[in-house]
Amino acid sequence: MWLHQGELAYMNILITGGAGFIGSHTYVALSEHGYTPIIVDNFANSRDSVIGQLVDITGSAVEIIRGDINDPTVLDQVFSTYAIEGVIHFAAAKAVGESVENPLKYYRNNVGATILLLEKMQEYGIQNLVFSSSCTVYGQPDTLPVTENSPVMKALSPYGNTKQICEEIIEESTRASQQLKSVSLRYFNPIGAHKSAKIGELPLGPPANLVPFLTQSVAGLRGPLQIWGTDYPTSDGTAIRDYIHVCDLAEAHLKALEYLIKQEKSPFYDYFNIGSGEGSSVLQVIQAFEKATGKKVNYEIRERRTGDITSVYASTDKSNKTLDWKAKRSLEESLKDAWAWQEAIL
Repeated sequence: MWLHQGELAYMNILITGGAGFIGSHTYVALSEHGYTPIIVDNFANSRDSVIGQLVDITGSAVEIIRGDINDPTVLDQVFSTYAIEGVIHFAAAKAVGESVENPLKYYRNNVGATILLLEKMQEYGIQNLVFSSSCTVYGQPDTLPVTENSPVMKALSPYGNTKQICEEIIEESTRASQQLKSVSLRYFNPIGAHKSAKIGELPLGPPANLVPFLTQSVAGLRGPLQIWGTDYPTSDGTAIRDYIHVCDLAEAHLKALEYLIKQEKSPFYDYFNIGSGEGSSVLQVIQAFEKATGKKVNYEIRERRTGDITSVYASTDKSNKTLDWKAKRSLEESLKDAWAWQEAIL
């Protein structure tokens, strides 16, 4: 059950990376449920136009501080300006392939910023943290579906390793603290877009993820979709992932935040899988897209990419029960919304 609307009206929630794909949708979800979200973003992988779209969707001005959370003066500015009662931490570099090519960038940015954020939260007495983690912490799991009790395997990319390291830092810092309460959300592959088609996934440069590359290819903005490997030990030879609608994912952050707020004792730490609970191969995604939109997808087969895993999808029993959350939107609906967003920005 949600907290009462009146209890939330003055609750300021910091969203690091709030102008990004997941952050912007979470901003909308927070606004719709009575929170006052404040964005900090350096726009390294997002566009200024997102802010105007958020105003259009919510009907309210956006509170935003433009800057890098690796800069302590930026965090000092936001924590001294606003009475922040919780933080949702998205800001991170996130491309698996790039992390293999430039690992130091990922360790400096993702791990360094998380350490600084924790230091500043403790300095300013802020208790509640929801961390944007990833199913990459499981590496290539031995058994599927992945549960929260599945072993955390050696990461196959520096990106995945930064998520493992950040989880460890957050848990250990929380345990050592007298005040922190934190949750890590290990989510799977977010896709889709807001129903308004005003916000969606818009990477700067070539997309690192399947669906935006697919939609840009169909829109004629890129060449054929690249399928990285058809020799995986799966039913059709292509890699399997768990695809979740970004609005379902945004709602999971609301539930996680509420769960933290309800915890009366600190320190407190927990973690959850956030996914659809179903695995879909690359070829199945292409087929679902064609069925949902009536558009043909042209693709080319390439060699496997370094750092990619064969198959991973979630068991969401724990998040369903403990957070009272469940993914509601289908793969076809997610792809239809992603295409509507792509058409809106052509």
